[in-house]
Amino acid sequence: MEIVQQTGTQVVQANSGALVPQGAANAAPASGEYLTFRLGQEEYGIDILKVQEIRSYEQPTRIANAPDFIKGVVNLRGVIVPIVDLRLKLGCATAEYNSFTVVIVLNVKNRVVGAVVDSVSDVLELNRDVIRPAPELSASTVNTSFIMGIGAVAERMLILIDIEGLMSSADMGLMDAVTIA
Repeated sequence: MEIVQQTGTQVVQANSGALVPQGAANAAPASGEYLTFRLGQEEYGIDILKVQEIRSYEQPTRIANAPDFIKGVVNLRGVIVPIVDLRLKLGCATAEYNSFTVVIVLNVKNRVVGAVVDSVSDVLELNRDVIRPAPELSASTVNTSFIMGIGAVAERMLILIDIEGLMSSADMGLMDAVTIA
């Protein structure tokens, strides 16, 4: 991972090679490297191969009639990128935007999407033996379909998110629906 300065904005360039298929929801994911980030008091992890870069937060241009969790769009080197506030999408209490707030720029199904998070922690390599399956909860109470598992590393509990599944879900409206014949 390489850190560069770009006109006052810190950018972290990650390995964004070929997309690797994720495990099914509620099945323990494979070993791998995960970018960890915070939403409120909780710590989450996403597959590092989905991350294109990390940027400091800048106010996006609002889109009329968009859901609250879609903050708007930004122009990223000529590419118009929708910005999703994961705190709002995942039902966390609204947090203030401050100097630690960042946007994780993702490459999901060949689309570029930004995800607002409170802060980025680090990149962890997790072996399969420290990843537990996602808890089974009543679907009517809690939607756990995008939780791939829970990483237990020392005293840390890391919620592993299927970011590709979350960002391409129908309620997000960011990707075209795929019809299977």
